Amino acid sequence: MGQDHDGNMLFSYDVASSDLERENQLLRESLNQLKLELERFRTPALMIAEVVEVSDEYHAVIRVPNGSKFFVGIAGDVKGLQPGDQVHVEQKNLTIVRRIERLKKFDVEQFVIIEKPKVPWRAIGGLNEQINLIKEVIELPLKKPELFKKVGITPPKGVLLHGPPGTGKTLLAKAVASSTKSTFIEIVGSELVQKFIGEGAKLVKEVFELARERAPSIVFIDEIDALASKRIDMGTSGEREVQRTFMQLLAEIDGFKNLDNVKIIGCTNRRDILDPAVTRPGRLDRLIEVPAPDAAGVKRIFTIHSSKMKLQGVILPELVKKMEGFSGAEIKAVVTEAGYVAIRANRVAVLHKDFLHAIQVVVRSHEEEFGFEPGIFG
Repeated sequence: MGQDHDGNMLFSYDVASSDLERENQLLRESLNQLKLELERFRTPALMIAEVVEVSDEYHAVIRVPNGSKFFVGIAGDVKGLQPGDQVHVEQKNLTIVRRIERLKKFDVEQFVIIEKPKVPWRAIGGLNEQINLIKEVIELPLKKPELFKKVGITPPKGVLLHGPPGTGKTLLAKAVASSTKSTFIEIVGSELVQKFIGEGAKLVKEVFELARERAPSIVFIDEIDALASKRIDMGTSGEREVQRTFMQLLAEIDGFKNLDNVKIIGCTNRRDILDPAVTRPGRLDRLIEVPAPDAAGVKRIFTIHSSKMKLQGVILPELVKKMEGFSGAEIKAVVTEAGYVAIRANRVAVLHKDFLHAIQVVVRSHEEEFGFEPGIFG
């Protein structure tokens, strides 16, 4: 660095040259990084598959996510493959290019409803026979397993509750979970089929692992017919996936001992379409029908749901007759709607006419949804 004859500062040529060289180096590094990034974007995505069988050092049978199997090659640097390993394969020719660590388990608690219900038996009306049956099959083995050992019999692993919608099947399951202080794990069959294509069997396995960890527990499978219905056409990948999930469910049921602290309750509105495999002896072989309530049941259910109301001028026999054939859920809807009628009229007392109006509202809503009056389907 120096000065000219006017006193201006001058940078030496060497310093300027060094700065330019550093700048060029940074630009070259940035360019190389961008080239690598571009090449990475251009690289085709790899598919995840599962090894079914290893034929030799260079060939294996794999299963891709849609369930199809292929006989493929193995890249030279991939060694020691075993059936059950997960691998990356090229999408074009499905060559195995590397083995990968098995994917992390589901956070299964995100996909099921887990609770400790507080539903007393007295909250259920019109189902005395069903209550006694479910107590024998589910409650007694969980509370007194030693009794079964002394007598020398094995209780069922679970039950299948079947009947029209809204008749109290879920309520029965929650009540027995409450009476045995069990963890209640609810999974909906139709959601499992729709949301977890390719992963249904894995999720079923992990639900039952969770049930063992949280024992004593009750696994409640609502809409089990979505998984366990009779199937004729197995041509589509979706049908094959449902079948794999169903087979996993059967395997899990078979894997339990009868006196384990885990019980299974299936629930369906369509027993007629169920695959017999799920109800064969040793599985969900106790079938409990939960029908629409009779007149005594309607009266009991109505009394339960209206117990906290201030009733005025209510003629109960007339209401019971008009609600003949209603399900428990529909009777509850009548009581709730009658309460709203009173609120709209700025009253705290609920009148007989409020219930008559509510019955008409429920009938109309049912006709709009199903095309027929309540009770006809039952």
